Amino acid sequence: MSDIDSPSTGRVVLVGAGPGDPDLLTVRGHKALLNADLVVHDGLVDPRILALVPGTSRISVAKARSRHTMRQEAINDLLIAEARRGKLVVRLKGGDPFIFGRGGEEVEACLAAGVPVEVIPGITAAMGAAAGALMPLTHRHIASAITFVAGQCKGLAEQDWTGLAGDGRTLVIYMGLATAEAIADKLIGDGVPPAMPVAVLEKGGRPDARVLRGTLIDLAAMIARERVESPALIVVGMVAATANTGLTTIETLLEDIA
Repeated sequence: MSDIDSPSTGRVVLVGAGPGDPDLLTVRGHKALLNADLVVHDGLVDPRILALVPGTSRISVAKARSRHTMRQEAINDLLIAEARRGKLVVRLKGGDPFIFGRGGEEVEACLAAGVPVEVIPGITAAMGAAAGALMPLTHRHIASAITFVAGQCKGLAEQDWTGLAGDGRTLVIYMGLATAEAIADKLIGDGVPPAMPVAVLEKGGRPDARVLRGTLIDLAAMIARERVESPALIVVGMVAATANTGLTTIETLLEDIA
């Protein structure tokens, strides 16, 4: 692992920005930002985190549904070119670089180009948002397995999610707002009860965070009704009924769901 403080040839450091709150940055990630010559950041990175490096050059490569400021190949080329100029380039990503952050693609590109690269993990959005909602993603009484999936991707209908949600399991869906209706239909078609609890964790780790709870059958309608905005996660499973109810006993929870 490289030393962030020491001068060296140019290199790329992928940093996980966490779910939003600057206090949830890792110490090493913060150190990388303070020493960066260039910060290349996603659109979902909280402005409070960007404010930690006001004197550093920054380039936004924000992505939105069907609209990319810069294609992934161009981002890879940018990181490599700037590192070859001798810069410490910090690639700042929301959450964790290796959880739906395309960090693997950027690492592969750097290695193929002979550019030194390092990854500093961050608190992934699921963990940060769930913690803010007081919602355990696993619980020894109701959920012993957890799966992360992407809800916005090609071939969603053809993907096999059988067994990912249901009794004893928690399913966390990233980027699923626009496809919520298809997701609910898919899960119900796979045998998940329509009354299965769901939670939508909107803008976790930010001052305007919201936690919305309902059932799987009502998921898409709830998202539309409440005008949920990105970034947001969908949690499917019994644990979703615990959101914002930290004092609820497990016995009461199970009775309510039954």
